[in-house]
Amino acid sequence: MPGGRGITVACSQASWVHAMKPLRPLPAIALILLLAGAPPAWCQTDVNTATEAQLDMILGLGPATTRRILAERERAPFRNWSDLMKRIKGIGPASAIKLSAGGLQVNGQSFEPAGQAPTTP
Repeated sequence: MPGGRGITVACSQASWVHAMKPLRPLPAIALILLLAGAPPAWCQTDVNTATEAQLDMILGLGPATTRRILAERERAPFRNWSDLMKRIKGIGPASAIKLSAGGLQVNGQSFEPAGQAPTTP
């Protein structure tokens, strides 16, 4: 941005990067604070429809886990988070919380630990 500073906001979870016009620092900080709690709906990635590249962008999913997810998904789509955790070694409740916070969903549902009501975007 000629003559001043700006922040460009983009979603790394999307298969494409949608960059907004550079923002002035104060509105940018407000936007970042607003979005800090959870990724916006347009940044959600469903495990049953995501490409390998989209899954690799989820914080906490490495290449090996991504390959296991894609192989298992070829056999049958994941029904829910419980099904995903049973079929994919290394994904348990603690990692499911982190993956969900990073934008991963199963059939449009974010992970909710036992005893909490499920939420939808």
